[in-house]
Amino acid sequence: MTALPTVASVQKRVPWWRAVVAVASGALPCLAFPAPALWWFAYVALVPWILLLRSAPTGRRAALEGWLGGAGFVFAVHHWLLPSLHVFLFLLAALLGLLWIPFALLVRELLGGRPGGVRAGAALLLVPAGWLLSELARSWQGLGGPWGLLGASQWQVAPALRLASVGGVWLVGLLVVAVNCAVALLIAAPGARAPALAGVTGCAVLTGVVWLWAPRPEVSGVLRVAVVQPGPVEDGPDSAERRFAVGEQLTAGLAGLRPDLVVWGESSVGEDLTARPDLARRLAALSARVGAPLLVNVDARASDRPGIRKSAVLVGPGGPTGDRYDKMRLVPFGEYVPARGLLGWATSVGKAADENRVPGDAPVVMDLPGRPDVRLGPLVCFESAFPDMSRHLVRDGAAVLIDQSATSSFQDGWAPAQHASLSALRAAETGRPEVHAALTGISAVHGPSGGRIGTALSTSARTARVYEVPLARGTTLYVRFGDWAVGAALAALAAYCTVAGARSVRLGRPLGRPPGTPAGDPAGAPLGESLRTPAAPAPGPSARPARTVRGSAARRAR
Repeated sequence: MTALPTVASVQKRVPWWRAVVAVASGALPCLAFPAPALWWFAYVALVPWILLLRSAPTGRRAALEGWLGGAGFVFAVHHWLLPSLHVFLFLLAALLGLLWIPFALLVRELLGGRPGGVRAGAALLLVPAGWLLSELARSWQGLGGPWGLLGASQWQVAPALRLASVGGVWLVGLLVVAVNCAVALLIAAPGARAPALAGVTGCAVLTGVVWLWAPRPEVSGVLRVAVVQPGPVEDGPDSAERRFAVGEQLTAGLAGLRPDLVVWGESSVGEDLTARPDLARRLAALSARVGAPLLVNVDARASDRPGIRKSAVLVGPGGPTGDRYDKMRLVPFGEYVPARGLLGWATSVGKAADENRVPGDAPVVMDLPGRPDVRLGPLVCFESAFPDMSRHLVRDGAAVLIDQSATSSFQDGWAPAQHASLSALRAAETGRPEVHAALTGISAVHGPSGGRIGTALSTSARTARVYEVPLARGTTLYVRFGDWAVGAALAALAAYCTVAGARSVRLGRPLGRPPGTPAGDPAGAPLGESLRTPAAPAPGPSARPARTVRGSAARRAR
């Protein structure tokens, strides 16, 4: 009897180029995000990676290629961080890449071999759920937050924004991965083309139903918002003062344009207003001259509290109104170093924060002086990436979301465009307009359906512009029901794992070992073969004696 190949021997025969293809194919989806913004590419960008994973000879190999592809994806989407994080970005990509191992195992389990209709149908549900699982895990603030969610690549597609109003960016991402999965089935599994076509048709039908029947925001008025973008200011000991002076000059030019609100970007004020009453008086004079309150952002050490905070502060003709929001979710390494005692060395190889900022305690909704019908929901920079934060602000009564941003450290990269695009998703999810005011661009305004209002301010612009921002009333399904799409996807994964585990126990084999597969066979699957056709028993030594007995009986009969 020929000995069965071991896992180790199979791994040695795997071509080296598969690892390179895994990294490259995992990086492909980055082209769907700004700045390339090839949104249509997102629907096929995962196909090469999926085809590679389904052909992995072992579960271990699939896990390895899932890790490598995940690392490639993280690095490609965040490559603009390289000048700041240097070698640490490679370590971060390698760490976060591990989160794609469950996705890879699901692809091999459900799409490997010759999937039939049942297994293909399950793949269209469970493979997107596996991708969502990785996105959920890395969306934790300590792991970098939800930057680069696949659904966010559809920020300029009106039907996708309608889907976001129903199930958030998560629902959009699930459908994008499902289409990729269906395309992979059409290419590699001729026997599963019917369920693949049915899956694509189902995604189209769901999108059409949402487009026709989901509640739409009802415009209820207009708010004139002026965005002040001072543009890049040369670094130096007095750069904060010079930036303030540019913002002051641009704001003074708004006199006579009658804005209802003037918004400055993140870190637009570099001194605490209590410690520098002269700055507070200059801002109050600006407010009186323009005839509107100013929402500025103070990045400074507070005089009455320990630590440095980033705070949205509302200033009227009489000075600060008392409304203040301290940024709650800080950027890892940019504004604090996680486990500084262990990872503090990152400050010596990159531009990590020398001192941890102090996070705020709670979200704040501000009343807008002169407009009793309008309340403001401030966010600071990175926080616009978190769907839950804008949702909670709207549930608390915010009529307009304001995101004060600064991406000047990455001025020539993809970061400004990626950041500005997030406000379209948050506006569509909540049915409320969002103003994205960036210190050095890109500044943009999106209406309650997620569509852009007016012209965005590029990274080369130094200007102030007034936007007619449509207000809306009503509640989107996402605001009302939250992350129900996430719950449904996780429930489907839990049900699948439960069924696969119960089947493995019932058949008396370890979880992940296909029925009829001898121990040591590299074909063993990682998650259980509950949806595969059981393999036919391999011919063993007992088969030949059985034929010999039948042959002897026949000779005796003759």
